[in-house]
Amino acid sequence: MDVLPLLAEGFAGALTPANLMWVLIGCLLGTAVGVMPGLGSSMAVALLLPVTFALDPTAAFIMFAGVYFGGLFGDSTMGILMNTPGQASAIASTFEGHRMALDGRAAKALATAAIGAFIGGFVASICVVFAAPFLAEFSTQFGPAEFFALAVFAFAATSTVVTDNTVKGLASLFVGLGIAVIGIDGVSGTPRFTMGSPFLFDGVSLVTVTVAILALGEVIFVAAIARHGAGGELIRPKGRPWLSRAEMREAAPAWARGTAIGLPFGVVPAGGSEIPTFLAFGLEKRLDARRKEPKFGKGAIRGLAAPEAAGNSTTGMAMGALLALGLPISATAAIMLAAFRQYGLQPGPLLFDRSPELVWSLLASFFIAMVVLLILNLPFAMLWAKLLLIPRPFLYAGITMFCAMGIYASSGQVFDLLMVLGVGVFGFVMRALDFPLAPLIIGMVLGPLAETSLRDATMSANGDFAVLVQSPIAVGLYALLAVVLAFAVTSRVRARRRERVAA
Repeated sequence: MDVLPLLAEGFAGALTPANLMWVLIGCLLGTAVGVMPGLGSSMAVALLLPVTFALDPTAAFIMFAGVYFGGLFGDSTMGILMNTPGQASAIASTFEGHRMALDGRAAKALATAAIGAFIGGFVASICVVFAAPFLAEFSTQFGPAEFFALAVFAFAATSTVVTDNTVKGLASLFVGLGIAVIGIDGVSGTPRFTMGSPFLFDGVSLVTVTVAILALGEVIFVAAIARHGAGGELIRPKGRPWLSRAEMREAAPAWARGTAIGLPFGVVPAGGSEIPTFLAFGLEKRLDARRKEPKFGKGAIRGLAAPEAAGNSTTGMAMGALLALGLPISATAAIMLAAFRQYGLQPGPLLFDRSPELVWSLLASFFIAMVVLLILNLPFAMLWAKLLLIPRPFLYAGITMFCAMGIYASSGQVFDLLMVLGVGVFGFVMRALDFPLAPLIIGMVLGPLAETSLRDATMSANGDFAVLVQSPIAVGLYALLAVVLAFAVTSRVRARRRERVAA
């Protein structure tokens, strides 16, 4: 596959006035939502999902990509200025970034984050352009047994490796799987778990669940528990919002290392960019400890540069894994996979053959989004921070109204509004009890794929379940999963030992 001519055609499609407008709107919305503590790109995509069905698929996904990347920029802005990251992926950036802000270097910290995010995302976009076609070609070797192994890998990695509590992660996963099987069985035509209600014959809409869990559940949580506000006093940037040559030389190696760390995690179902950002931060901290004058703890620019580059390179590669393999790496990617299915599209090798104009325009829009976000965030970071001046009751009341209007507009059923309310209350309970939400969403998205693949594989082998472990690819995925689980268990055992020794 000749990549460069296809990418050139993608730029021709993405640079049309209409698609440029959707890139800009997506970046604006993603950044605006990202600066709101507790919100993030996953909620933004979930809220937009029911109201974008009237859009052309290319325009809708270009906007979703802008929201995805823009949310990461906004998360870091609040982490630096207020020590309140919007999402877990920005936590590592707050350690040294907020210290830089307290030291009067907030403008330089925001510039460091913006440039690091640009470098990580741009390099990842280049890798996706050249790697996605080969990943798609490789995925043509996948049959039902391989897809089942891939789904099991995603289930186990998301619910056990990323979450702090394995039991809660698995419980959340099984809730998602349970919701996914509600409705008419596609093979036998038998109603399953519908309680006799005709409204459930078509199953529970993923759009309804994602909006209720991520948006309405968050609103109820804030109203019931987190009413105390977002955080401390806003720190206003001082000085010039760019870096000196010495600071560029200081940050450049960290940007490069962070990007390299984040790239592999974009194709591993490990829950998103939380792990690579902490790994990148930890590496820079260990390297800093070898210096004659360690700077960590005092606002080290490398401690901010590395996790920012790592988080965005992971996000960029995650889009490649979504397009080429149909594998959602994070909650936001899982919602985007649901959006593909709402448009009747299935990510994977067939998507490259059947909708090349969509795929390559979307890939080209990644580069455009990186440039747009750099332009938006270097000079206008404080403008985003002023969104925090919106009173929280008005902000969350607007989110609630938007949830209800979006769901009712897409279905026209009062039953769906009641479903949103019920699932939203359930999402609040999960949030209050510290249950992770990503396994539930990924269980809902990949549950039908796992069920269909399991049935197809066993039926083709006359009920012999050994067919699930006869393929080299399936065996390789199970072996990789075993290694990942063993590493996770070992790390947690060591962490508990250190806690006992410290106690």
